Amino acid sequence: MESRYFTIHSHPQGLPSRDFFTLESQELPELATGEVRLRNLWLSVDPYMRGRMDGVTTYVPPFTLGEPLEGAAIGEVLESRDERFTPGDRVVHMGGWRDIAQVPGDSLQALPDLDVPPQAFLGVLGMPGMTAWTGLNRIAQLKEGERVLVSAASGAVGSLAVQLAKAKGCHVVGIAGAPEKLEWLESLGVSAVSYRGKDAQQLSADLKAASPDGFDVYYENVGGDCLEAALDNIRVGARIAVCGLIDSYNAETPTPGPSNLSRLLIRRARMEGFIILDAENWEHYPEFLQEIGPLVARGEIDYRETVEEGLERTPDAFLQLFEGGNTGKMLVRL
Repeated sequence: MESRYFTIHSHPQGLPSRDFFTLESQELPELATGEVRLRNLWLSVDPYMRGRMDGVTTYVPPFTLGEPLEGAAIGEVLESRDERFTPGDRVVHMGGWRDIAQVPGDSLQALPDLDVPPQAFLGVLGMPGMTAWTGLNRIAQLKEGERVLVSAASGAVGSLAVQLAKAKGCHVVGIAGAPEKLEWLESLGVSAVSYRGKDAQQLSADLKAASPDGFDVYYENVGGDCLEAALDNIRVGARIAVCGLIDSYNAETPTPGPSNLSRLLIRRARMEGFIILDAENWEHYPEFLQEIGPLVARGEIDYRETVEEGLERTPDAFLQLFEGGNTGKMLVRL
């Protein structure tokens, strides 16, 4: 059976162009013992993938040039030489960026038994949702009624973070860009602030207007001017959970740090980065699923998806992440 997949043949400088990605194919070998062959139904693209294109090991190994790119996917089992899986089973795995995947059975996770669409396990009930829950609860140690700021608040992670904070009775401010994203946040009871066309000083003033008493928790997805503006508005004892710094992912030169880092000292604040796939974080996934899964199934969490159609559109979906082209989770449907 043939598998079509996307790959790269060099390391990008800055934001990759569409033609940087090559669609290729290969004939798959016969299944070895313990392997499973899958037809992918849904593919995830995520900002962290940009770092894997640089050829440098960070918290995950880099992509291998000329080999299929990787990412989370929902697949349906076609053939199996692993007794745990049979044809028709639906699973989540990391053999994305391709239509047919052949992977070890040990790398598959059966979809939990919840009455939700399968792609939810790539978004609100997958890694992005788990990231939002972990950053608020385990890293920032959110308390009832606190003041919370979330950057990239209309994205896959941020949009759940604002709702979880609202559910704890918090005053929540979300930073986003496009008018329709700001409107969605407002519909969720979030005070929405636009970053477009503003420097850190202007954004800081808008955040102060939205929450004159400052913020106890800042959920950081962006960096750059967002971080500087947030630091201007943190309260004594504030906690900052650093999930991502998308503002610098395509930078070709070192990016300057915030000019007001002294605010951490003045406000006796704590800023902590975290990687959701670290064992001490991911081991709490069953707890997250038990708490959030039923809410999603009952429609009590408002989550959105931006969907591109067809394998060929996977690079386009990925590049849109850096242009503000998604509301909620960016997905590719095969």
